[in-house]
Amino acid sequence: MIFVRRLLRLLLPTLMAATVVAGCAAPSVSAQSVIGSTPPLYKLGTGDKVRITVFGEQSLNGEYPVGPDGTIALPLIGNVPARGLSASELQTSIVTKLSPAYILDPRVSIDVVNFRPFYILGEVSRPGFYPYADSLSVAQAVAIAGGYSYRANTKKVFVRHAGESVEQEYSLKGGKQIWVIPGDTIRVAERFF
Repeated sequence: MIFVRRLLRLLLPTLMAATVVAGCAAPSVSAQSVIGSTPPLYKLGTGDKVRITVFGEQSLNGEYPVGPDGTIALPLIGNVPARGLSASELQTSIVTKLSPAYILDPRVSIDVVNFRPFYILGEVSRPGFYPYADSLSVAQAVAIAGGYSYRANTKKVFVRHAGESVEQEYSLKGGKQIWVIPGDTIRVAERFF
């Protein structure tokens, strides 16, 4: 009976996690997009700030935050959806809304000024949240957080992507590059001796 209780105590969290995963919608970030030689394309989200330059139209130029509803409020054209778009997709959307009703042949440039942060916890020297930098890998994120603690398991890492409720485990063996996406929560587990 004691053996069965211990076995249930060990297996119950795994069974519950499998049930939660089966009941959830498909994750917003696939494992394929965060593993590989090239980083995934940056998608805008709430908390980002972009600099929009419309050449020849000084009154439209400025820095605009992506609001809680996922839009950017621009003069003339109002709210423009931005969440989930890359900077070039947002640029195309703004050009389409400006032309030809407001500006003939508008030339628009977009730069991301402030990125959403990523979070790192567990066995690192300085857990916390840090500003995202373009093309950031897990190894670089650990370095930003002061490196591994002496108890860290350096063979794997757990990542919960923004908008997901379950962590995914990634192996750090084999030289694969694991990319960080803004809003990710990275957990470095303790190693067992």
